[in-house]
Amino acid sequence: MSAHPSSPPVPEWLEAPADVNELVAQVWPADAVRDAEGVVRIGGCPVTELAARFGTPLYVLDEDGVRAAARRTRTAFAAAAERHGVSARVYYAGKAFLSAEVVRWVTDEGLAVDVATGGELAVALAAGIDPARIGFHGNNKSVREIAHAVETGVGTIVIDSPIEIERIAQVAAAHGMRQRVLIRVNSGVHAETHDFLATAHEDQKFGFTLTGAVAAAARIREVAALELVGLHCHIGSQIFGTAGFAESASRIVALYSDLLSGGELEVVNLGGGFGIAYTSADTPTPIEQLADGIVDAVAAECAARGVRMPNLAFEPGRAIVGRAGVTLYEVGTTKPVALESGVTRLYVSVDGGMSDNARPALYGAQYSARVVSRATAAGSTLARVVGKHCEAGDIVVDAEYLPADIAAGDILAVPATGAYCFSLSNNYNFVPRPPVVAVRDGAARVIVRGETVDDLLARDAGIAPTEGTV
Repeated sequence: MSAHPSSPPVPEWLEAPADVNELVAQVWPADAVRDAEGVVRIGGCPVTELAARFGTPLYVLDEDGVRAAARRTRTAFAAAAERHGVSARVYYAGKAFLSAEVVRWVTDEGLAVDVATGGELAVALAAGIDPARIGFHGNNKSVREIAHAVETGVGTIVIDSPIEIERIAQVAAAHGMRQRVLIRVNSGVHAETHDFLATAHEDQKFGFTLTGAVAAAARIREVAALELVGLHCHIGSQIFGTAGFAESASRIVALYSDLLSGGELEVVNLGGGFGIAYTSADTPTPIEQLADGIVDAVAAECAARGVRMPNLAFEPGRAIVGRAGVTLYEVGTTKPVALESGVTRLYVSVDGGMSDNARPALYGAQYSARVVSRATAAGSTLARVVGKHCEAGDIVVDAEYLPADIAAGDILAVPATGAYCFSLSNNYNFVPRPPVVAVRDGAARVIVRGETVDDLLARDAGIAPTEGTV
């Protein structure tokens, strides 16, 4: 397998930095700085000390960064909704990154939590969250998962298919409860970064078509064990701008208006997908601008149809935790490769790879990188950061300008890895998953323990346990 076979050696968006030591402001955590010795500090903690204490690869999560993003997002949507006389609830999308500590941080800042599996639900509950502040997603919730959600008092369950209507109804009835539910709707709008596509039909595994949602609502309203409280729609991920949301809102509000004849609906949940900066070329839309644009679009659509505006809900994940995360690696080898174009690319191999960040291999995702253990006066060189896995597609950063004197032993950091890196981590080639360390006010603590080779061996039933192994 080869990754990005047709990509140019130097992407059009990539420019050689004037200062190879510079930390691009919109990509790195807000409090990431180089100290007088040239070492980068995150949350007041020198990365060299973090690497020495916890090892590499290492996920570092800036607690203040997560809290600030959660607080800013809640404030933005609450203010936008209040201008129209309604409320807005922000759910943290746990799939981006979930741990008990992160659940506590975001709920401290006033957010609810969205989960998509029984495992995510278990983490949220173990963190001590009020179950009424949990929304439960998923296209194939098992009866056991549904029963757990109903028993514990999960606030809302998002219905994804006709089968789930009957499945949730049966579980709720058996427990003598009336479960609050939303219908997930495919609006026919796909949005990705700054582009969106509006189509008539949606060919995907999630949710109901606009027509199917009408039939689903009618069936739910026939069932005593279910209470239909609203609609849910999610149009994509890593979205810049509000155009896609506005187009989707027009379709969802039309459906909402039609369904009001059969009874009241409390809420329309417009999902998440708000983008962040991964490279210097990314210019994410400020959350205040997103909030105002999306909420104003819903208000306008409701006014045009002469219906009252519903309360709103949103589910950002990446926008809360993405920028707050940085992954540290140690450089192992470097190797210049002369390309047919006449360009020389330096391959920089690190001690992690697609086991701790699968997004470049899965989606061709672009990241940036910097040497963070020292500053340098050297010029820059075109580089590709690759992992240690036995896979040609094991690319961490496809193209970046790094110091020409980068060498084995340097600590390399990849910023904007707070979302969908730990969550997608794996044990390919029997590489243990790294720990997650939270930093704040110069102190660091493990919030998710890393694995060891012994942990991996202990799961192999063909290996006799050693003394002291459970």
